[in-house]
Amino acid sequence: MLVAEQKTRQVEVEVMDSKYDPKKIEPKWQAYWESTRLFKVKEDPDKEKYYLLEMFPYPSGHIHIGHVRNYTIGDVVARYKRMRGFNVLHPMGWDAFGMPAENAAIAHKTHPAKWTYANIDAMRAQLKKLGFSYDWDREIATCRPEYYRWEQWLFLKMYAKGMAYRKESSVNWCHSCQTVLANEQVEAGMCWRCGEPVRQKKLAQWFFRTTDYADDLLTHSDQLPGWPEKVITMQKNWIGKSFGAEIRFPVEDQDVVIPVFTTRHDTVFGATFMSLAPEHPLTLQLSSGTPQEKPVREFVERMSMQDRSDKAIEEYEKEGVFVGAHCINPLNGARMPIYTANFALMEYGTGAVMAVPAHDQRDFDFAKKYDLGIVVVVKPPDEDLDGASMTEAYTDDGIMVNSGEFNGLDNRAAMDAIAAFLEKNNLGQKEVSFRLRDWGISRQRYWGAPIPIIHCDKCGVVPVAESDLPVVLPEDVELLEGGKSPLSQLDAFVKTTCPACSDPNARRETDTMDTFVESSWYFDRYCSPNFDSGMFDLKAVDYWMPVDQYIGGVEHAILHLLYSRYYTRVLNDQGLVNFKEPFTRLLTQGMVCKETVSCSRHGYLLPDEVTEDSGQLMCSHCDRPAVVGRVEKMSKSKKNVIDPNILLEKYGADTTRFFCLFAAPPERDLEWSEQGVEGGYRFLNRVWRLTAEWMDRVKTAVAFDGDPDTLESAVRQLYKKTHQTIMKVSRDIEDRYHFNTAISAVMELFNTMSAIDNTNDEPQTVPVMRLAVESLTLLLAPIVPHFAEELWKSMGHSSSVLLAAWPSYTEAALEKDDLLIVIQVNGKLRSKFSVAVDTPEETIKQQALEDSRIVKFTEGKAVKKVIYVKDKLVNIVV
Repeated sequence: MLVAEQKTRQVEVEVMDSKYDPKKIEPKWQAYWESTRLFKVKEDPDKEKYYLLEMFPYPSGHIHIGHVRNYTIGDVVARYKRMRGFNVLHPMGWDAFGMPAENAAIAHKTHPAKWTYANIDAMRAQLKKLGFSYDWDREIATCRPEYYRWEQWLFLKMYAKGMAYRKESSVNWCHSCQTVLANEQVEAGMCWRCGEPVRQKKLAQWFFRTTDYADDLLTHSDQLPGWPEKVITMQKNWIGKSFGAEIRFPVEDQDVVIPVFTTRHDTVFGATFMSLAPEHPLTLQLSSGTPQEKPVREFVERMSMQDRSDKAIEEYEKEGVFVGAHCINPLNGARMPIYTANFALMEYGTGAVMAVPAHDQRDFDFAKKYDLGIVVVVKPPDEDLDGASMTEAYTDDGIMVNSGEFNGLDNRAAMDAIAAFLEKNNLGQKEVSFRLRDWGISRQRYWGAPIPIIHCDKCGVVPVAESDLPVVLPEDVELLEGGKSPLSQLDAFVKTTCPACSDPNARRETDTMDTFVESSWYFDRYCSPNFDSGMFDLKAVDYWMPVDQYIGGVEHAILHLLYSRYYTRVLNDQGLVNFKEPFTRLLTQGMVCKETVSCSRHGYLLPDEVTEDSGQLMCSHCDRPAVVGRVEKMSKSKKNVIDPNILLEKYGADTTRFFCLFAAPPERDLEWSEQGVEGGYRFLNRVWRLTAEWMDRVKTAVAFDGDPDTLESAVRQLYKKTHQTIMKVSRDIEDRYHFNTAISAVMELFNTMSAIDNTNDEPQTVPVMRLAVESLTLLLAPIVPHFAEELWKSMGHSSSVLLAAWPSYTEAALEKDDLLIVIQVNGKLRSKFSVAVDTPEETIKQQALEDSRIVKFTEGKAVKKVIYVKDKLVNIVV
């Protein structure tokens, strides 16, 4: 039999400080981690891998609380998985190209490269102060040539296969940012970066054929069980698969045909006019040389200045202009006027809409406004409709009328019949349409990866030779006024020799790539960041990818996440990776929120601009009362931000991490609370004091592993609580990432530990307390790593706590000694009592009836029923 109290550890241990001092211990352990290269990792075929990744940041120069929360969540999982025996890859890098850096550099009158590299240095130092377990040997910055040369290489491969192409297109143009935006980067008609209005503009642009993978992206959306349903739904809606038919409408007296995609081809006999998107090439072409040319051109120009998003168009009054031409309905020969209309979108279908006012409300409103025909072709089974007297469109199913040979059919059945008729007579065919459009990657900005293309007057568009990669972005240039790219005016960059014909007067492409190209494969590059013979080492990628857990904001659902899924399919087709989906599991963390505070004179106020006088908040600038507003997402514009550096200085990294994890589950918004931070700091101090009080006794003891039945009551309770806590914390982290409830469980264990008298002379008290202190330290290690390292070393361990195994629990220790039974009378809580686990049901019922507090509610009354819910409650019905 184990005599635990007689075992001692023969180790040298440091004397534990009596006071918790994060300013002392945190730099100490950060230096230790760095000097021992504790977080460095390499492929190990004998160990199961785990790739944990948070979305890498744009190097703004400052880590905000949202970053801290995001990276803390990831760091807990990374450390936990490592202690569970996994070979964990946890890298960090910088999404360094793009408009934010360029705009910030312009505002600060410096160069984007200088601004970016200085910010990277500053943010790296901040991240290290927070104790994150990154393998810094794998650090990448997407603005470095050794990184973007490989996406230039892939661009050439895509161009050779027709997957990258150039065409003139109506694009979303932000005048403020002086660049094109993808559809996904336009939010409510505004630039997603600067918030300024976006207009339509015709430009020659480079595109990736994302539509080639639309169906595959959609199909695999249902094969991402580790992704939030909200994100999957957003991607599905953006891809937007629709089943319908393409119908070709010939233009009267011209050799022009207008193809239309519709999901309601059952209503084609009711089409009375055609609507073209203002951006449609036929809009200006058909009006040219007609009396309508000027009003059409003016309308198109006005529409280019409006928000063209789906949401905005729904709210606009329907308006349009006749283009001066007619088309012919191919099924009934009706002559249909052609309009350009503000509700027709180039992004949907073909940009042309066969307008059926009797059965579409937008068409109905437009027809009423411009006195156009309304022809009913689907009617309710028990009612006739008259287009002239209708007050709204009829959009339900029904019976076909005024539709020639299809009259009398159910309209849904008529769809197949009409589609067959179209195909048989070469007037159209069944069609599938996607809302998703090809990805426009051209940006007319300087700070981006150059597109590896050369323009030659003799040869046309010519790809750069692979041997000439990378096409390096010159960093010794001055930015032009208004943010215009200097590349087109930089002869040393633009002028080059054609690779095909050696013409010395060829010109380089001066557009740069959308920064989302860089972020669409950085996770692959982390697997072998210094590999110089290709995009990445295939063996390394085979070992590490796909990412097991990806963490980032839901705002990236239809930008970065969708592009990354697309780009991975391109890599798969090139034979570079053997998977299609880059991220197995996705966690979208909630926002960090805080109340706003404002002054009537100075507007929103920063926390340090607010003072307090006799309980009243005051503006420090004018001594006027400050008003507390709504709790909103932290943002610089509303000044409801907290500088993490202030928290690190006052409380330390571990307390900051502790609050970010304890205040809310990761997928929920976190409401900032100074009291919450202070509460976390107090808890860590209490744990420190308790362990310091016990340390002299437990540091040489061996953790108890004997028969718990030999333990006296309070110590046995601590033993059981320790094992219960290990199970609870393990499941909360492993299954749900509910770190807040895991921390609550640790707090309960601490309370049980606190109930043990430090002067208790029972021989098994110290070994059980050793078990509890050691287990508590291990459970806290992923959450507050510096704190845990110090406790671990104080207990006599010579290596890092991160190298220790995650604690295990025994099922026998989880069995309860007693049950707490709640007693209700007519469903209302009246008392409670404890019984042994093996107490028979009838005994529990009888004990409930005889409880002194229950008797006064049942005395003199007939007991109708006694209901027992096993192991939980007794409800007495009187």
